[in-house]
Amino acid sequence: MTVNQSDSSYLAEESTTRQKPENETIFSLKNTSVSFDMDRGTSKVLDNVSIDIYREEILGVVGESGSGKSMFASSLLDAVVDPGKTTGEITYYPDNGDPIDLLNLSDEELRKLRWEEISMVFQGAMSSFNPTLDIRTHFEETISAHDVEMQEGMSNAEELLSDLHLDSDRVLDSYPHELSGGMKQRALLALSLVLEPNVLVMDEPTAALDLLMQRSILGLLQNLQEKYELTIVFITHDLPLVAGLCDRLAVLYAFDIVEVGPTDQMLSEPAHPYTRDLLRAVPNLNAPLSEMRPIEGSSPDPVNVPAGCSYHPRCPLADAECRTEDPPYFDAENGHQTACFHWEDSKEEIPLISEDPDSSVTTFEGQQSTEPLVTARDLSVHFEQSEGLTNKIFSDPETVQAVNHVDLDIYENDVVVLVGESGCGKTTLGKTLIGGQRPTTGSVSYRNQDIWAAHDNEEDANIPFEEIRRSLQIIHQDPGSALNPNRSVMKSLEVPLKHTQSDLSKDEREGRILSLLDYVGMTPPEDYAGRYPHQLSGGEKQRVALIRALLMNPDLILADEAVSALDVSLRVEMMDLMLKLQDLFDTSYVFISHNLSNARYIAGKAGGRIGVMYLGEIVEIGPAEEVVSNPEHPYTKVLKWSTAELDADQSAESPPIRGIDIPDPVDPPTGCRFHTRCPEAREVCKQDHPSLQDRDSDGHGSACFRDYSDEHPYWDSEPLTDA
Repeated sequence: MTVNQSDSSYLAEESTTRQKPENETIFSLKNTSVSFDMDRGTSKVLDNVSIDIYREEILGVVGESGSGKSMFASSLLDAVVDPGKTTGEITYYPDNGDPIDLLNLSDEELRKLRWEEISMVFQGAMSSFNPTLDIRTHFEETISAHDVEMQEGMSNAEELLSDLHLDSDRVLDSYPHELSGGMKQRALLALSLVLEPNVLVMDEPTAALDLLMQRSILGLLQNLQEKYELTIVFITHDLPLVAGLCDRLAVLYAFDIVEVGPTDQMLSEPAHPYTRDLLRAVPNLNAPLSEMRPIEGSSPDPVNVPAGCSYHPRCPLADAECRTEDPPYFDAENGHQTACFHWEDSKEEIPLISEDPDSSVTTFEGQQSTEPLVTARDLSVHFEQSEGLTNKIFSDPETVQAVNHVDLDIYENDVVVLVGESGCGKTTLGKTLIGGQRPTTGSVSYRNQDIWAAHDNEEDANIPFEEIRRSLQIIHQDPGSALNPNRSVMKSLEVPLKHTQSDLSKDEREGRILSLLDYVGMTPPEDYAGRYPHQLSGGEKQRVALIRALLMNPDLILADEAVSALDVSLRVEMMDLMLKLQDLFDTSYVFISHNLSNARYIAGKAGGRIGVMYLGEIVEIGPAEEVVSNPEHPYTKVLKWSTAELDADQSAESPPIRGIDIPDPVDPPTGCRFHTRCPEAREVCKQDHPSLQDRDSDGHGSACFRDYSDEHPYWDSEPLTDA
């Protein structure tokens, strides 16, 4: 139950009268704040947060980047780094013994409490492991540091790894770099539980993983929570991800909890305008494309949080009271509380699904050309793995088959989204299509000119390579690392204009750049033009990177995970902006994503296509809505299952797949590469390789024997078993 500062007595009263065991408090926060003293003022990154966390519940804490989620997580272990200061009250109630005041413990008392009573899983598994130690040593050092009997502790470690679908002997004897991202994250989860804590705090633990691995780990986590009677605090920016996992959801905005309640109520009847706006802004597979809306405005600066309700500058219901008074918590029903004066009106004023499906949101119609702009034929890209000197001398190098025998056409004004798990070859294929990677075999051409023939200055090349590279541009996933930190926005954007339109005067260049900044919502543009990358938010950096690419007047832009680093509330806005600029600059996109909801949104609104990749091959391609609504390949069906929905009843069970981990691309399976994980695989799939076929001549093709004729040997072949 969440309370306002003025209602702190309510929490104590509620704690003494609560009867249900499931509502027994294990953590209590009262007016907890975290602040940092900065040159420009005090940055309050957690602002008088009060909440009870119940024993053996899974509490999801959701909020945008910079809302205070990580500070909330760190405060639960009194682990805020210096010079941060934590104030207020944080009380932990162990199974046996007196309540513990976390903020008044000695360093030794804190060391014992962490891992043994309260453990934490961080976002980056790789940075949590010492790369010079194998996984077994990490477990042994943790067990030894807390005076637990080694044999008992390692036995527990092996059981945990097995519960997480890992081969314990292989994982324990491996170094961190020898494990995939999903395996490292599961190993870290096992390490955090090896001392059998009561509370597990998880700070964006799956953010760097593919959706399939995310959903798989959530299912495993649910099993662990029940088996070990854990209390879990799951912190994330991705609301759909935890919708089917959590008992309650708490929504953070501007460093305080603005709404908390049972998950089903929070998703079906949210009361706070921010929660309702957030639900409308999240891309998902089921909502009509025209009904998703970005949230206008931006989150507040922690040094300058607005007076009154912190959401009032973005809220359509805000009035004079909201601008001056801090709203208390109002009881909706059944433990559902919200900090909003107008919570009873919000349901009518901010509908979750618009009443008019043909609303003002623009749907962009595809106007693709008839002739391909970029063509790939039988395209393969293989890499030799880097090895140590000894291996280079005494053994042949191993070859990673990143892309294998791909045929693909990209048209003018086209949008093609490549989706699939990490390591499936999406980025390699994309870079090869824009001339950033030389193919091993096959060809890639721009307007019927072989790109690498132009690069090598062959006599029959009729388009210079320099022109091709200018016409084929890229936007990277991390715009911060792609922008020069020593150049202002204006200076960064002047470079491509000088290259493509050298006849413009300085005033003309600056005028064009300012108009584009204003067009993409960076206002006042004169202010943003003088800023440096570190003074921009993630979404603002991505806008600058997009403008910079477009100022080269390209025919095709490779957008490599261009929205994956953004909050879910910003993704719709960024994808809408990309489509508006496509219409303005007359360009095409190859959009790379591991998220099927994002793929459906941008390809669907542009009349484009989705191409599903698996281990270097395109296994399905077709119109966006057709691929999402009627997936033909079993792998596409798995991706659709793994795409979380805004539904408290969605399944967190094991995925419809026979193996969580993707095979090694150094030694891919024979036949159909998906047969080792496919629930529909038969013996013939181990030997024969299915080709991509358009069964209905509608542009929707699938590389699966199930889409072949009834006479194909697949139908008489024996089903494969897990063994």
